[in-house]
Amino acid sequence: MSGATPSNVVLVTVDSLRADAVGAYDADRHTPVIDGLAERGTVFENAFANGNWTPFSFPSILASRPVFADTGSIGVTESPTLARELSDAGIATGGFNAANGFLTRHWGYDDGFDTFDSFVTRVGSGLYSRFLATHPTVEAWLQLAGTPARRLGARLRGDTDERPFLDASRMFDVEHAATEFVENATEPFFLWVHYMDTHTPYVPAPRYIREVSDGRFGTHRMLHAHTRTGLGLSVNDRTLAELRTLYQAAARQVDASVGRLLDTLAETGVRDDTAVVVAGDHGEEFQEHGHLAHYPKLYDELINVPLIVDVPGADARRVDQHVGLDAVPPTVADLLDVRAPDAWRGNSLVPTVVAGDTPSEAPVVSVAVRGDDVTLQPIPRSLDDGDLLVSVRDHDWTYIRNTANGDEALYHRPSDPDQQADRAANPTPEEARRIDSFRAIAAEHADRIRRHGADAAAASTDADLEARLEALGYR
Repeated sequence: MSGATPSNVVLVTVDSLRADAVGAYDADRHTPVIDGLAERGTVFENAFANGNWTPFSFPSILASRPVFADTGSIGVTESPTLARELSDAGIATGGFNAANGFLTRHWGYDDGFDTFDSFVTRVGSGLYSRFLATHPTVEAWLQLAGTPARRLGARLRGDTDERPFLDASRMFDVEHAATEFVENATEPFFLWVHYMDTHTPYVPAPRYIREVSDGRFGTHRMLHAHTRTGLGLSVNDRTLAELRTLYQAAARQVDASVGRLLDTLAETGVRDDTAVVVAGDHGEEFQEHGHLAHYPKLYDELINVPLIVDVPGADARRVDQHVGLDAVPPTVADLLDVRAPDAWRGNSLVPTVVAGDTPSEAPVVSVAVRGDDVTLQPIPRSLDDGDLLVSVRDHDWTYIRNTANGDEALYHRPSDPDQQADRAANPTPEEARRIDSFRAIAAEHADRIRRHGADAAAASTDADLEARLEALGYR
């Protein structure tokens, strides 16, 4: 390892967090805690997820492996996970996920964690409990309606806790578990926490809506936005602006929780011995290419994510070169002086963070699987569920190919950051050479992950897990 020797690493991942939702990437955003980490750490300005949604991205984040590479279906049940490598090296491991049904034991994400909880609990057999489990927006509004009574009770008890009462995202479950893990740690540790607040539906506490909108955005507008989208009504400019504000408020809500976690590290005396890594697992679309949320597409709004690495004692820096999230496991392992297994695809970023070395110039490859329609349900869980889309990115260019029908597109990001002008239809000679190079990379990646067969059956899930997946919009 190159000079940094923290005893502990905390990995914070935030579902659906695009890069420009964080102040370190866009000065108009308000995420003061994460921005503080960025000011003292390393900001990777061109970090890209290896998939367009959680189960396509997380095999890279926690196992440095492409999705489908080991089983032909989503999950890491046959992959060498980061937690397993660290645990085998004698490092205490804790993992806590705010009820994302794709990051559970069922998919192998508990492997190597001494303490693990995904907070996907039984929802009960009653109609009411199952309805709430699959309609988190309704649950959030019921919580919101009871907030005045809870606030009054807190004041009467003299409770000075400043945290909001609203917890439809299970943020407090994760925060409390992570806090307890840190407080009880007696040896070097790795802690992973995953937040869901910036995943649809966006239901932040009202205080954060006011904080990111200067008090001009009331909760009635949150109801308006949720009602229109929930009923499938057209999303006009007003509704889109409301959704963006809710999304930014949710990002600030996560930011505040990260701040409380950092306070715990300080109070237990381990902050100066702990490296902190913050990443989004994928982005979020706000109609840049015609949809909301994160349907199977590979444009930058879904793939460009924040990646911040704060290592005590390392100089602050911003890195312009492109990197993929498959670098996270080897980076964490390197920080904890654990050898990365040969099967991992990414390279450690510690030499960049500590010494300013240039990271690998290898293009970043990302994938999605899409059926006949972009919004077709069920969401794909194996290669057999639709066409395989592969994107290849270097510093300036994005190439996207449908490997089933050969459709392809090329975008020059510096001159076309919104990726609206496809250059593949009429390329210059230089662009044609780039397409040929990127096409070969996409084909090699597609062949690698197809070795396990496109006919791999998606694993069956139980009713409770399916209810939680339905709550996220995944049927």
